[in-house]
Parts: sequence; structure tokens; C-alpha cells
Amino acid sequence: MLLSGFTPDKTEAGCDEAGRGCLAGPVYAASVIFPKDYTNERLNDSKKLNEKQRMWLRDEIMYDAIAWAIASCTAQEIDEINILQASFLAMHRAINQLKLKPELLLIDGNRFKAYPDISHTCIVKGDGKYLSIAAASILAKTERDLFMEKIHEEYPVYNWLKNKGYPTADHQKALLAYGQSPYHRKSFQLKNQLRLDF
Repeated sequence: MLLSGFTPDKTEAGCDEAGRGCLAGPVYAASVIFPKDYTNERLNDSKKLNEKQRMWLRDEIMYDAIAWAIASCTAQEIDEINILQASFLAMHRAINQLKLKPELLLIDGNRFKAYPDISHTCIVKGDGKYLSIAAASILAKTERDLFMEKIHEEYPVYNWLKNKGYPTADHQKALLAYGQSPYHRKSFQLKNQLRLDF
């Protein structure tokens, strides 16, 4: 069962990202604040849910949350500052958009670039431990999937409808056959980008 909070006396926002390991498309991040003592037995890490479950929970999260926000960094921004820094920037952008300022940020992973005037705690595999982080992972994942499905119509040869920009065999074959689209991360030709831990 996922926990509702890290501290009982602070307004907490869970934060997570989606799309770090992709060859194409933006990296998305989300931040979610739930009411204190919120419970939801269906919430889990987005990677452990199927697409139908994620989309159903997406609506529920948006309805139940006190505040939520989603933001992204483009492939071009990823190329300029690297995927790790772009993940942090996308999270900062999501936090910027929250209608309520949290007192503590719960960050999925082991690293984060401090957000001004708000303390944070990094939690490895936090999307499987805290409801607000799990919710953020779902919002980020579903928003990114919807974007990739949209641009699939523009570039169907890469089969983004199915692979969502991840380095599957069919995606890599299409890259060899057709080269990169404007949505591809050019810096991901460099293997060291994919080795950045989070």
C-alpha cells in the first residue's frame, strides 16, 4: 500500500518525470498535491499499470488533487542541457504551475536540482512508495504518451503510436532507414547521455 505522506505537518508535492530513456520527443514531468490522509488503492507506479488503467487514474488524480501541474522540455532543450538537467527543469516548470505552493517536494529518484525556497527529499523508487509521486508519474506518462500519439500522425514511419519514442527494434530500424525527425534527440547518438543516473 502506498503512503499518503512523508511528513504529517507539511503540504507535500510529489514529483516525477517520464521519457528520460526515449530517443524522440520531450521529457515530461508532473507535480501533484493530495489532501492530507488521501488514500487510493488503485494508484501505483505508472510502469506497473496498463494504458487503460493509467488513463482512468489520470482523470481521478486531476479530480482528487488539491493541485496538479504538468510541464515538459523539448528534444532541443534536452540536446542543449542534457537529459538529466532537462528532467530537473521540467519538474521545476511543473512546480512553478502549481496553484498552491508546497512546503516539501517528494522527488522520485536519487538526485534533484534544488527548487528555490522549497525543501525536497529524494526517494528512490518513490513512485512505488508515495501516492503523490505515483500520481505524478501517471500524469507525466499519460501526457507524454498523448503527445507521442499526436506526432505519430506526422511521422508514422517511426511507429511512435506503439513505441512512444523508446529505442525499440522497430524504432531503431526506422532511424536507419529514414534518419532523424525534428522530434528526435540528436544528442542521444552519444551513449553517455543514456548513462546519466537519476
